[in-house]
Parts: sequence; C-alpha cells; structure tokens
Amino acid sequence: MKREVMWSRLDSPGMEHLTLVVSGGEAAADGIVLGVANDSPFRLHYKVICDSSWRVRRAKINLMDGRRSLSLTSSGEGQWFNEEGAEISALDGCIDIDITATPFTNTLPIHRLALEQGESADIKVAYVWIPDLEVESDEQRYTCLEIGADGGKYHFEQIATGFKALIQVDADGLVEDYEDLFGRVV
Repeated sequence: MKREVMWSRLDSPGMEHLTLVVSGGEAAADGIVLGVANDSPFRLHYKVICDSSWRVRRAKINLMDGRRSLSLTSSGEGQWFNEEGAEISALDGCIDIDITATPFTNTLPIHRLALEQGESADIKVAYVWIPDLEVESDEQRYTCLEIGADGGKYHFEQIATGFKALIQVDADGLVEDYEDLFGRVV
C-alpha cells in the first residue's frame, strides 16, 4: 500500500505532505511540514519506520535549518536510544512517538491498539516538541467512539494537561479531521 495525503493546520498557518508506504512487514512514513511556531516559520522533514505491529522502530526528525535534528531508535518494547546508541531512560515504556507538528503520529497507536467501539487504552508516547526537538514521555488515552469499513472516530486525551480532541480517520487509519488542529486537504 502507498498513500499520499496532505493536511492543513486549522489553528495557524501550516501544511503537510505525507507519503506512507506499508510493505514487507513495515510501515514507512515520510513527511514534510511547513508551519509556524513562536511566531517563526519552520520547515520540518521526518521519517518514522514501524514494524508489522505498528510499533515505532526508528524516527528521524530534521528541522530544515541545517542545524537541528533528532534521531531515535526503539526496541519496539519500550526502550529508546539516541543517535549514539545510549538508552534514554526517561522514555521507558513508550511504544509510540507523537510529533507535535503532524497528525500522522496519531495513526500509530490507532493501528497498533486496534480498539473496538467503546474500548479505550492509556499509553505512553515519546512526545517530540516542535520546533525545539525536545522529547519527553507523555501519557495519552485513546477511546474508540465509532469504527467501520470507512474509518472511525476516536476521543484523544493528553492525560497530564487534560487536552481533549475528536479525531476522525479513514479506512487506513490516517487522520481526516483532528478537531481544531488539522484537516485533510487530499
């Protein structure tokens, strides 16, 4: 499967183009994001590689200013490592990654958890702040409100902050609408 989609930011100027390829037991996402943070424009390129269970194995995030990048690898079982191979103990127990500038990373737990209607799950994610490229552990909750052949609706909650949003996805689990933040263009 190969999909290409674009999202527009709803709360500030911004656009993303994503190419997702699922083949040979892995999912590979390649995204370009143009956005604004702290009143400054940024360009971001990311690649996220997942195994056949949609567990993140590698993530590379480049701010296209030529100076800042973040490279992470994961065991897929909750251990994360930096570019030099040193373990990042602050991320222990995190399976997914959440990059603040893209709705794509919501697809990862939606696929991995495969929740049935009415089910919910609490997870820990490696939360990457853009444009700072700082990463920390974050607890989140996904609740499946509706699921069908054409996609589904999920209630998303960031547990520590109380942030909540409704997320609608297509049949491939890609975000169509992320309440007040992102909307699918194509």
